[in-house]
Amino acid sequence: MSYIHFPVIAVMTLFMGAFLTVVLGRHSKGVRSFIALAASCVSFALIAMLVKPVMIDGEIISYWMGNWAPMSGYAIGIGYEVDQLGLFFALLVVTTILLSAVYSIRYIEKDSSQDFYYVLFLMLSGSVLGLVMTGDVFNMFIMIEIMTFTAVGLTAFRNTSFGAVEAGFKYLVIGSIGSSFTLFGIAVLYGQCHTLNMAQLSAMLYGNHSPATLMAFALMFTGLAVKSYIVPFHTPAADAYTTAPSSISMVFSGMVNKAGVYGMIRLVYIIFRTVDMPSVQTLIVLFGTVTMFIGVTMALAQHDFKRLLAFHSISQIGYVITAAGLCTSLGLSAGLFHAMNHTLFKGLLFLCAGAVLRSTGTTNLDQLGGLSKRMPKTTLCFLVGAFSISGLPPFNGFASKWLVYQAAYEKAVTTGNIFYAFVTVTAVVVSVMTLASFIKVTQAAFFGQLPARLADVEEAPGLMLLPMYIMSLLCVGTGIFYDKVYQYLLDPAVRAAFTVSNYIDRMMGDGYAEAAGVEDVFASNPHFSYWNPVIWLALFVIVFCAAYICVVTSKGSRGQILSDEGGAEDGKYATFFSGEKALPSHVAGSDLFWGFKTDWKGYFRVMEGLHSGIVNDYALYVVAAAAFVVVFTFAFLR
Repeated sequence: MSYIHFPVIAVMTLFMGAFLTVVLGRHSKGVRSFIALAASCVSFALIAMLVKPVMIDGEIISYWMGNWAPMSGYAIGIGYEVDQLGLFFALLVVTTILLSAVYSIRYIEKDSSQDFYYVLFLMLSGSVLGLVMTGDVFNMFIMIEIMTFTAVGLTAFRNTSFGAVEAGFKYLVIGSIGSSFTLFGIAVLYGQCHTLNMAQLSAMLYGNHSPATLMAFALMFTGLAVKSYIVPFHTPAADAYTTAPSSISMVFSGMVNKAGVYGMIRLVYIIFRTVDMPSVQTLIVLFGTVTMFIGVTMALAQHDFKRLLAFHSISQIGYVITAAGLCTSLGLSAGLFHAMNHTLFKGLLFLCAGAVLRSTGTTNLDQLGGLSKRMPKTTLCFLVGAFSISGLPPFNGFASKWLVYQAAYEKAVTTGNIFYAFVTVTAVVVSVMTLASFIKVTQAAFFGQLPARLADVEEAPGLMLLPMYIMSLLCVGTGIFYDKVYQYLLDPAVRAAFTVSNYIDRMMGDGYAEAAGVEDVFASNPHFSYWNPVIWLALFVIVFCAAYICVVTSKGSRGQILSDEGGAEDGKYATFFSGEKALPSHVAGSDLFWGFKTDWKGYFRVMEGLHSGIVNDYALYVVAAAAFVVVFTFAFLR
């Protein structure tokens, strides 16, 4: 079988798996798990087999549904076009699907309605994979709709948990608004160009700044920004990540928000070709910078393990959007690298949170502590994820974050724009705050005193640990061998984003791009490296300061077990001061860095008011931001 059929088969395998789960697996847990795992494995294998022809050999796969190839210079049918950029995101998607499927076998074994879980899981997986490989904007919208509604169902899957149904409703409302903006933008494009094919749209819209084109860009940009969870469209994400099963929180973080990021990159770099417009660069980088700062500060204020990770996911997407918005080859390399790394380390952290929840029954940091004594394997995996997201070498987060700093700094130097210097400083500060946040989680959940009620907790099962081990190894491997990642994944994907003529000609026929006047502008990336003494010295100072803060804020006896009432258990080695029993001080999630929250109480009071939990307020934010994007587009993109 020719590999040009692999993309379609990979998507249909997941959708067919959802169907078979209902037909064959309704009454058998083993059959359901087997179908989901088999579909995930087949999809992963098919996409992995495209690495050689697409990534290494540089081929672009074009497939027309029903053999409806372009006629008389117009694309009529639905086409799948897999270039290096699409395959890069497809690899992230299928890796996330497979690892989540393995983890789910044991993680949801005590949940009811498991057949519905696997149906929704496979439908969500198929929709995201279809989205990143389609060459048709309306087919992209269809996949967005499937993705949105299955994500709503999975958010509210544990509907007896506090806030699950409410979180699903918020996701539904805000997600539907985003989908509506996307659909309106597509309708405007179709009315203007009479085609829905991305390659043909790219050729026809090249240099076109008509009012209809500007409106379509603004509407589609807003719709895809909602799916990326960037500020101020991020409000449903924290609730959804917190209430969904951790195997799904991993999927949301690892591939659902990446679908929105992919759509924005495809929109800016391929369809509308606005990469050379400073106003577009400023707009995207502004959104990204605000997102990473607000996300990390909100994470510092959280007491719940999963909710903290949710805000960090928002913050890390800010890095990706910021780097991609620089619209340079180095910037896009940094953005794609961090997108990949975010899938790995944030997925790993959500799986660790799921293991903690399964073993202890809670993710409240104030009720945890000392889990390293009972769950050492989970603790080790968590530390790998924490070091990675905090940007410590040799883990992958350091490599991609350093590229973001470098790309933003080079943009500031080449343009002479102080705004990009501010962006560079903000990115570094956010990274330090991320490290501080995970010091807090490490101390509150895994070190310190072990509460008496957790004295008998057990380590996570092997099938849950396996994906965590794999992701831990990938976090280390992609950080150490970053040059191989660049050579085989990043450089081909970046070239595909900038050399649009190849994409157009492969879909519409040789010479179509030249006839439309499309010109490619691509400057190859310089070889980058982060191994130099200055960087190591700076990081030593940061790590030393973080360790010092951790030590001076961690008080009390670490060897004792804390009783549920807060006092130390009586024992041979109990400690006394002035004849009174000492109470060990457990540094919980609400204690560490309380001084920072006090100093910034005005800021956090504003953030608390904005995150009101009222869906009407959140809808207003989306509409207001959409209005801002429309006004900005008409004012500066003409």
